[in-house]
Amino acid sequence: MMARSERMDPVDTTWLRMDRPANLMTIVGVLMLAPPADIGRIEATLAKRMLAFRRFRQRVETRPTGMWWCDDPHFDIARHIKRVRLPSPGGKAELERYVAELASRPLDPSHPPWEFQIVEDYEQGAAVVARIHHAIADGVALVGVVLSLTDDRPDAPVMRRPRSAGGEGGLGLNLQELLGPAGEIIGAGLRLTNEAWHSTIDLVTHPTRAADYLRDGTGIAAELAYLLFMPMDTPTRFKGTPLGDKRVAWSEPIPLPEVKAVSRVLGCSVNDMLLSAVAGALKGYLEEKGDPSKGVEVRALVPINLRPMTAKPTLGNRFGVVAIELPVGFENPLERLFEVRRRMEVLKKSYEPVTTLGLFAALGYAPKLVQDKLFDLLLSRATAVMTNVPGPQNPLYLAGSELKQLIFWVPQSGNIGMGLSILSFNGRVHFGLITDAALVPDPQSIIARIQPEFERLLYFVLMQG
Repeated sequence: MMARSERMDPVDTTWLRMDRPANLMTIVGVLMLAPPADIGRIEATLAKRMLAFRRFRQRVETRPTGMWWCDDPHFDIARHIKRVRLPSPGGKAELERYVAELASRPLDPSHPPWEFQIVEDYEQGAAVVARIHHAIADGVALVGVVLSLTDDRPDAPVMRRPRSAGGEGGLGLNLQELLGPAGEIIGAGLRLTNEAWHSTIDLVTHPTRAADYLRDGTGIAAELAYLLFMPMDTPTRFKGTPLGDKRVAWSEPIPLPEVKAVSRVLGCSVNDMLLSAVAGALKGYLEEKGDPSKGVEVRALVPINLRPMTAKPTLGNRFGVVAIELPVGFENPLERLFEVRRRMEVLKKSYEPVTTLGLFAALGYAPKLVQDKLFDLLLSRATAVMTNVPGPQNPLYLAGSELKQLIFWVPQSGNIGMGLSILSFNGRVHFGLITDAALVPDPQSIIARIQPEFERLLYFVLMQG
């Protein structure tokens, strides 16, 4: 294969340069496989199907003209796919500690910025821990990458053409196929107004117009001013200076049909339900630690997918960000839910997503010092990063083993020390939480409260019936 290079997209450049010692821009995920697990077949499947995307053979080079993706002349798949064993007893606690250790460790910048660790004999099956730098792709695109590793049946051959390969960098699926019935929870459940959506599509298809949008767009300029000068959210133990020692936790999944049924009765969206449950979990954690919760507002930055629904997603980053204030201080769970719904309705008319995509693109051309100053200003106004990514709603198999759980952790930026990921897969909703140990050393205490918060809403529905 002839060596090749291509200039990095300015938005991807922005994410590459956002690495900090205490907050790495690495997306971390775990694919848990039911027994039996053929480790050799898993290795072969990962190698063959990941390399269907040329990007995963390429490293980043800095040139006078900017950042470039260049074929790695010393590429070795053994450097990127490895086998490991957990210390005894090798259960969930050990896997959480191992994933947290990996989340704190930078990827090798001299080679393509990704790797898989195959954990042997995890719960009689296996687990695959994935680390992929955010510069390669965003969450929606990486769902497509994960799909390319899997099959609808356990006896599919390793050498078959990956159904999501789709050519050079393409993922071969349009977003509607990718999302299926889970589509209502993508991107925080937002549906932009027509005017904001047309601005979004224009910017996505012509990213070099970012500076013009930021300079001339009346609504966008106002949103940019708000983003950069919005007031701080409530000071809590969740805010502070991260030190880079990460902790991760994940929940038992919640059945998606139950969430949908309750949301219909209460007249809100699935996303409203999930965000309200998260706010309740944060409230409970603060109170457990003896902290006040009345009137507390926790601002979360939420990525919003900006690809057209009919488009075939490609690698790279095509999303904006909205700032969502979670009403943690509300005591009554129904009042909290309806307040979340009200706030989400306001955000549907917002230009924030297209504004932040334009900001990311424009800063990709700016000196790193300018980028750091602007993002530090924006990120200081938030406490957490949250992401909603829909996965496939049918059983999937990796190298013959059923994929029983799929969890990803969103990276944090600046001094943000908390990241919450919500992912739906095979009719269930999974929550993953990553925190900095200096701020929240026990994320399991938060994640364990989310399902009880949902059950409180279910209780109100049953009482109404």
